[in-house]
Amino acid sequence: MAYQPSFTVTSHLLSTIENIAVLREKILSATIQVPWILTLQREARARNTHGSTAIEGNPLTLEQVQALEEGKPLSAVTDRSRWEVLNYFAGLRFIEKRVNKKPITHEDILKLHAIIGGMVMDQGKAGRYRDIRVRVGRYLPPPPEQVSGLMSELLGWWNEEASKWSPVVTSVIIHYRFEEIHPFADGNGRTGRTLALWELYRRGFDTHYIFSVDEFYWEDRPRYYEALDAVRKQAGELTGWLEYTAEGLRLTLEKVWSRVQRLTAETGSRRMVLRPKQEKLLDMLRDHSSLTPRQIWEGLGVSKQGAMDLLNPLMEAGLVRRIGTRKSGRYILA
Repeated sequence: MAYQPSFTVTSHLLSTIENIAVLREKILSATIQVPWILTLQREARARNTHGSTAIEGNPLTLEQVQALEEGKPLSAVTDRSRWEVLNYFAGLRFIEKRVNKKPITHEDILKLHAIIGGMVMDQGKAGRYRDIRVRVGRYLPPPPEQVSGLMSELLGWWNEEASKWSPVVTSVIIHYRFEEIHPFADGNGRTGRTLALWELYRRGFDTHYIFSVDEFYWEDRPRYYEALDAVRKQAGELTGWLEYTAEGLRLTLEKVWSRVQRLTAETGSRRMVLRPKQEKLLDMLRDHSSLTPRQIWEGLGVSKQGAMDLLNPLMEAGLVRRIGTRKSGRYILA
């Protein structure tokens, strides 16, 4: 039996989605013109990681989360707290590298959970669907023998039907249904929120990975759990959940727009238009710790001089820097 979510597109939901669309266009059109896109990306990853792990009880502050991502030593931090944070960062990098992945399969879900749940599982095994019964507060998820089939139905809807709707809607439907199935013995919350982000990325909603929706859920955690629980009490009716999450996304984009305006004021006239190959170059550097000049010009399909013509403005803007000598140096993100 195919999965069919139940919801109504209310006037409130439609109005919120329209406001989101306006904010998104303002942000993305501004971001493409400035040399601080990487600052916003780093902030968003840290805020998403802090929010999603803090919801599950991780005690690290946002500042500590940022320090871990930067490789700075932290004292008096448990191994579990450290690994939960580092795993979530790795999970975000996993989905960022797979924004064009179609279709999403069981294997993809299991790989993502293996990353997020590695060395922090209280029960069960990371990267494997559960073989035990679990309880979430008063909610009793489906028995383990139904998990694989229910996940197949969800993946079928995601791969075949979700494209008919706005990603604002489909991302949180995936989020809710995944939590309802609760396919793993542990780590479902973090994995479900990552899947919601993945849908936004795959559908081109957040092309620069600068929206930190998980921060919204963390800032009002009781309401987040109440909204999830309300769907169960209403026999799977998702309308209230969609209105709640859309409002959260709108507030998230308003915060990002404020950060964009702040950075615009700070950078003043240091504005530049990122050419498509420069965007690709930044993506290449984000996926690797460093690149040689040859790796850059071969990866971009340009000449050596063409590569330097792309690199020089990025270095002047403070986005990229060279380490080592001119002859043997490599390029890294600043």
